[in-house]
Amino acid sequence: MKDYFTFPRKERIGLLILVLLILIIWIFPKIISSKSSYPITFDTSWIAISRKLEHKEVNTPIQADSRDENINELTFDKSTEKQPENLKATLFYFDPNTLSFEGWKKLGMREKTISTIEKYLAKGGHFYKPADLNKIYGIHPDEFEKLEAFIKIEAPPTSDAKSSLKNEFRKDVSPKYHSIEINTSDTSAFIELPGIGNKLAARIVNFREKLGGFYSIDQVGETYGLPDSTFQKIRSFLQLENSPVKKININTATKDEMKTHPYLRWSLANAIVEYRNQHGNYVSVDDLKKITLITDDLFNKIKYYITL
Repeated sequence: MKDYFTFPRKERIGLLILVLLILIIWIFPKIISSKSSYPITFDTSWIAISRKLEHKEVNTPIQADSRDENINELTFDKSTEKQPENLKATLFYFDPNTLSFEGWKKLGMREKTISTIEKYLAKGGHFYKPADLNKIYGIHPDEFEKLEAFIKIEAPPTSDAKSSLKNEFRKDVSPKYHSIEINTSDTSAFIELPGIGNKLAARIVNFREKLGGFYSIDQVGETYGLPDSTFQKIRSFLQLENSPVKKININTATKDEMKTHPYLRWSLANAIVEYRNQHGNYVSVDDLKKITLITDDLFNKIKYYITL
């Protein structure tokens, strides 16, 4: 028994301290809670105010005579924008999609909030139901509550009406573009096309000169930096006459002469010349197909620019 229940002096002190800490932790919260209990009071003044407001009736038009007693007067937040003490508001039926700046002011709306509404409408926004007005930043719930009964939104135009209006607008303001010949036109002619600026016009002409001329209108779409959407817009204005393209003699041209062509470049030019050095002059243009680097698609592109 002594071996199991006999503790050294240090362990007895530690055990005593541990018991004291447990007692303090257990008793202390009960002492604190009994001393810090306070009665809870409820502010019910807002209930009386809300009941008083419910019995008020709104007529139109109504002039607000008193800020404290008339429910029809809009309540403003002075922390966001200071309003004159004698500000009066007149309520009337209105459409928020068409109401003028002065109309909003007549309703008692702050100029900052009016500007927010006008910016929303200017960016294509539209109020489809009275509740949409409550989403505008700066309109307080109590303001919207007083305006809601007077909001009369006209039905928006149907999709057919919208499309007809858009078509009429396009007919009136769409610019008149003229067709151009892609192998003879200069940069100024390309600039006149929709979506083509100085840089794109210069790139198209430069690409044409390096090729030796266009043999197809689709080649214009290969111009570096020309978006396909822009090419589709201008495609109907592009014309190609039977003008000859500049050709390269593959039996006499050097590697340096060939590599400047956008479709040949150095690797292909080197392969054409090396094949010629090993097998002699080309007998026909189709002999190029014997070169591994030249695929059928590539041959169909370069055949218009080579000759014997």
